[in-house]
Amino acid sequence: MDQQLQIELLEELRGLGAEGDFFIGDAVHRSPIERYTSETRFQAEMDHVFRALPMVAAHASELAEPGSYLTVRLAGLPVLLTRDKSGQANAFLNVCRHRGARLVGDGQGCKKVFSCPYHGWTWDAAGQLRGVPHEKEGFPELDRSQYGLRRLPMAERLGMIWVVPDPDAQFDFDAFLSPLQQDFDWLGMAGMVVAESEDAEYEANWKLLAEGGIEAYHFRITHRDTIGPHFMDNLSSYQMLGAHMRSILPRTSIEELEQLPRENWSIRDHANVLYTLMPSDQFLLMQDHVAWIHAEPLSAGRTALRIATLVPKEDFTPDRAGHWKRNHAITKMTLAEDFDVNEAVQSGLASGANSELNFGRFESALHKFNSDIEARLPG
Repeated sequence: MDQQLQIELLEELRGLGAEGDFFIGDAVHRSPIERYTSETRFQAEMDHVFRALPMVAAHASELAEPGSYLTVRLAGLPVLLTRDKSGQANAFLNVCRHRGARLVGDGQGCKKVFSCPYHGWTWDAAGQLRGVPHEKEGFPELDRSQYGLRRLPMAERLGMIWVVPDPDAQFDFDAFLSPLQQDFDWLGMAGMVVAESEDAEYEANWKLLAEGGIEAYHFRITHRDTIGPHFMDNLSSYQMLGAHMRSILPRTSIEELEQLPRENWSIRDHANVLYTLMPSDQFLLMQDHVAWIHAEPLSAGRTALRIATLVPKEDFTPDRAGHWKRNHAITKMTLAEDFDVNEAVQSGLASGANSELNFGRFESALHKFNSDIEARLPG
């Protein structure tokens, strides 16, 4: 993000705040509760959104060296990420090609070969079948080239490992990711590492959890005892970057900008910037680090989350460890305030009190987010 764009985005927010416009949209919109409660709808989202689009499977630093591996779940599928001896990152279904057992247990580490715990068939980090016990007697006509691990479409871009969890998919990663290129280069995402990470599960639809980050209407209420006093009341803006959304959430210090020359304005000093990536990831840019929230929907009413703190590699030092732990704890506490409220929302959706949710004119980002998902579903 160049300096001129930072100035323009901050000027827009200052103007909106002065006029009391709150980034007002064209209309009030309504969101049917079936979007959040229907298992039929949920399965359509899994088939046509989560298994059709690239998801962020890992930060590239989590596969730092040849031989490193990591297991994840994407759209309900077990996935094995590896970096082979040539340095190439790979994504495979984490499934043995012999009898379908889980090839590698949960976790990460470094291995040259992966041996199935059931019958001992082995593959290398490039997914090639290398060993079959009693092959000559039991499988005399086996063509090993036909039994490599099932590869998933993937790309290593913008400091992340992107995977489409469908082995038969054909996908244009360049078209999907290029709108993010300038901003993620500016973030220095490729030069970061994971300083802190943890997993959690919430009894809430994945869209409810994402929606909480793309409006500022709730800040002074939900976060009144934490971050609320540090942010402008009900003031935010958003722009689309291809399929993705960039939201600007200004701090109260934005009112001090008139005291500074424009060439000294820095959006990181006066706002949080939230990137909501279709479909499953949000990256929240703060002053010296990035919070990453990855969603793995489990059902219409349950979502697993990974919450990680990404920091510049040069700042990931023992003397800074306490600083990153404290920041991670603050992020986790703040997000939990949103997620706890949305667990209550989810439980209330089945009560019959509402047939739809209401998005006010200053919540137009929520309507845009849901409309983009809707457009990817059949019918």
